[in-house]
Amino acid sequence: MERKISIAIHYFLHLKNRVIRDRLTVNAGYMAYITLLSLVPLLTVVVTALSKFPVFEGISHQIQEFVFEHFMPAAGDAVKEALNTFIANTSSMSAVGGGFVFITAMLLISTIDKNLNFIWRVKHKRRMVYSFSMYWMVLTLGPIFIGSSLALSSYITSEQIVSKEVVSGIYRILPVLFSILAFIGLYMLVPNIKVKVHHAIIGAIVSGILFELSKKGFAMYITAFPSYQLIYGALAAIPILFVWIYLCWFIVLVGAEVTASLGEREEWYNDEPYHPIVKLKERFKKRNDS
Repeated sequence: MERKISIAIHYFLHLKNRVIRDRLTVNAGYMAYITLLSLVPLLTVVVTALSKFPVFEGISHQIQEFVFEHFMPAAGDAVKEALNTFIANTSSMSAVGGGFVFITAMLLISTIDKNLNFIWRVKHKRRMVYSFSMYWMVLTLGPIFIGSSLALSSYITSEQIVSKEVVSGIYRILPVLFSILAFIGLYMLVPNIKVKVHHAIIGAIVSGILFELSKKGFAMYITAFPSYQLIYGALAAIPILFVWIYLCWFIVLVGAEVTASLGEREEWYNDEPYHPIVKLKERFKKRNDS
């Protein structure tokens, strides 16, 4: 038992040092900024991907509501309306404008790739063709996967295959399941290094729990302390959205650090043991030896 406690202490000490060393707060802020620039292009690519499949006709609004309700709890109607307007405007763009939208969307995924590979200390980059194909797969198959799940849920409800209570329970579980599966895929596929499945699952569960707690906590904060609305007025949706995106990326990076640290067991004992519990244990050992 004492050995397990010692291992856990050294792991969390190593994890804490890693988080500080990798400046997660700075990187999360940078990724939040890039996300704000890339949000409309990404949503445009998603809507375009879904529009290519007749089976998803009429379900795009449902998908949008699902995403806003479960993944952007404090975005507000102003953000929804603005994003819908921006997406509608992209349909009238020229080929050059469309290319810019695509490049901006790819910029976000490239930033994710760079930051996660930095956390895993990866020195060798993937070939451009492989990276492009992987990014394109994420952009196209991701929304199709979500659309298929929601279409299946709608079909089950309409055909009354199962009761509405069961479907309601499924809708509550789906966001958590999507989050954990997305984190597992992110931590296993993006780093250009072999990541053990159980390490990725542990990191994904940590991120998933933090994400669910953050959704509830952030929504409660915005409701109980509407200081942003008082200061920014009609523009309050922008800083609120930015803070939420920043929080999301910080959670993603923390989960990545948890996963990467699990694969560095030989380095857990290399960190200087300045943790109070470790110090207390060392003093105890010295006293017993003397």
